[in-house]
Amino acid sequence: MATLYNLSLIIKNPSNEDEFLLVKQNPPAKFNDPEYDSFSDSPLWDLPSSPLLPLDSPSDNQFSIQVPESCSDEVDLSKFDLNSAIHKVLEQVELDDIPVEWKFMKYVQEPEFGPGLPVKTVYIIGTLGPKNGKLKDVEFCKWMTTEGCISMLAEVKPCSDRVGSMVVVGLLNDSTKSGTWKIPPTLKCQEYPLGVKIIPMESRTAKPFRTTNLIVFLPEGNASECDDGFIAHGEALIVDPGCKSASYEQVRAST
Repeated sequence: MATLYNLSLIIKNPSNEDEFLLVKQNPPAKFNDPEYDSFSDSPLWDLPSSPLLPLDSPSDNQFSIQVPESCSDEVDLSKFDLNSAIHKVLEQVELDDIPVEWKFMKYVQEPEFGPGLPVKTVYIIGTLGPKNGKLKDVEFCKWMTTEGCISMLAEVKPCSDRVGSMVVVGLLNDSTKSGTWKIPPTLKCQEYPLGVKIIPMESRTAKPFRTTNLIVFLPEGNASECDDGFIAHGEALIVDPGCKSASYEQVRAST
């Protein structure tokens, strides 16, 4: 199974540098079960994105985006069809005829939740020209601030709009206190929503899933109050008893 790569665009509002573009996501597919399909999800907003596919052959006409040396061993953008991925996203938000200068922001590998290989996401950032901040489709696109997204996550109400994982992993985790919580390098985790960290660990059984998840709830303010050396610390701790005993020592590893 080939590794999956994804390109996520952080498009800044030229009229307000604190705002970035979010896109309403398509609802999940129906399951052809009348009772199940009768339930509907509230609108989900996330960063615009597209699969990042490898080039069939080297090309000199690709976007040139400098990747920091710290990430150069993990991702080589010259091997991917950046042109098609960026064009597809801009076409999706009806900005395909507007020139944008792109810069590399970060590279994130999804933890190995299974059953397939983890998705690797490249985040790039760009600002529109001063006259290009007016959105054509306000029903499916909108400008949002970091504070606005955090408020949507913290004050969830029934049927209210939701914020997706890419904007949380790509932007919000770096600006919140819980994002500074350190874990041993042997453990990879994902924080979504804010204050909830999910850490995949090896399962005792290979089927149906080869991983089982450790879920740590870490409310704001607890990140700096841990003094017992445990990385799993919060108001609640849930461990699936199906994980391998070797994982217990990983959980006990100190920060």
